[in-house]
Amino acid sequence: MTTIKSYTDIPQSKKLAEILPITSIDFAWNIFSDGSTRLLPMDDWQVSENAKSNVEIIPCWSLAALLNILPVSCDDGQHCLALINHNPNEKTEWLCAYEDDKGNLMMECYADSQIDACVEMILKLHERKML
Repeated sequence: MTTIKSYTDIPQSKKLAEILPITSIDFAWNIFSDGSTRLLPMDDWQVSENAKSNVEIIPCWSLAALLNILPVSCDDGQHCLALINHNPNEKTEWLCAYEDDKGNLMMECYADSQIDACVEMILKLHERKML
């Protein structure tokens, strides 16, 4: 049974926390002193019951939050975003493609999950100052 990745993992979360506004998060990783982790909804991330034993709190993004960060329409005449299952008959591979208003491909990212494809696209867009 394949598990679906629903949130950015800790390394991705750390990268994104350096470039995205904290207001864009919807979850946070709670990392405890014993090495265990717990994912908390945004409303609870600052007021964890075990706050005294926390080592670190890291912002985290769901797929919905990531999609809200990426450009999503051609209405402004700038760019379009497509997130599709690239190879549905074999191993699932997700393509996040960024196109201009004429449908010309500007950049693309392939990954094993929708989350991974979106994170890679956000990092590319950030590098090119297009976010």
